[in-house]
Amino acid sequence: MKKEDVPQDPGALGKVTKEVCYATDKDGKYTKALSSGWEVKINALDLAWEDIEERVKAAKQKVLNNEASPVLFFMERRLMDMTTIAAYTGFWRWQIKRHLKPGVFKKLSAKKIKHYAGAFNVSVEDFINMNVHED
Repeated sequence: MKKEDVPQDPGALGKVTKEVCYATDKDGKYTKALSSGWEVKINALDLAWEDIEERVKAAKQKVLNNEASPVLFFMERRLMDMTTIAAYTGFWRWQIKRHLKPGVFKKLSAKKIKHYAGAFNVSVEDFINMNVHED
């Protein structure tokens, strides 16, 4: 692709960052070029975010239906898995799996709840009540 043909389609990240691409200059040599977006990539990212939003909604509904604990909601909201949460909290993955159960979660100590709240970067109250404050 020629440097002047590098896509510059406006996207969600276009105002925040630019992507480095390699293109050919007027002499036919490869050079770096900045792109603010590409329509195909923008559409793919939008679909991915829609999927994530659906997973977050489903997790919240499970918590409201008493089928899961707030750990599941914040796990989906923060795009984390059990291994990542284990690294942040110091809990074993099997413990986190147990803490996903509402009955077990309700019996957790204040110290463990505080570990989770810290890992998800929310206050203890916001963690328990699933309150999210956008930055």
